[in-house]
Amino acid sequence: MKSCFIVVLIFLSGSSLLAQSGTLNELVSWMTGTFESTTQARQDSDYYSISLIMTPIWEARYPGQYWLYVEQALVSTPDKPYRQRIYQVEALLGDSFRSAVYLLPVEREAIGMSSDPAFFDQWEPEDLSIRDGCAVFLTYSDGVYAGATKGQECKSSLRGASFATSKVSISADGIVSWDQGFDLVGDQVWGAEKGGYIFKRR
Repeated sequence: MKSCFIVVLIFLSGSSLLAQSGTLNELVSWMTGTFESTTQARQDSDYYSISLIMTPIWEARYPGQYWLYVEQALVSTPDKPYRQRIYQVEALLGDSFRSAVYLLPVEREAIGMSSDPAFFDQWEPEDLSIRDGCAVFLTYSDGVYAGATKGQECKSSLRGASFATSKVSISADGIVSWDQGFDLVGDQVWGAEKGGYIFKRR
């Protein structure tokens, strides 16, 4: 009887450990969807009401790979996105993951096409331009995938910046994203100052 109890205990402990591990499928599913920072913007005027849309593309063409079309815009002007990217999300060792960032060949053509993933079939990964140093490295812990870019590797010239950083946390409830740009001496020149944008799933 005692040996049976020990076996059951080991089985349950193993199941618990498995349940606490992050998976690539879960991460991508939590990243997929339409999100808004409207609630945060209503509570704090230092933040804008922003829409964030992430849509899987190339699912049939590249099974086992995960590519997302990403579009960000002010909620008031959804047809004028200020950021369009493609992310490639990959699993690394253990509970670690990487989201590489790519630029589209022609951004304006993709505006509003998140509802039609087949639109992106006209391009291949080699048609994209990778943003070297701008990948976000995530680690899973306690129901959250959290991480950031590495050091000053993500170069940026926006508004006098020398480099940019991104800090991200992703959960089943939504995404917190904090993008900042810094000049050569490390002074912030763009991005939120208090903390990240809180995007709630819509």
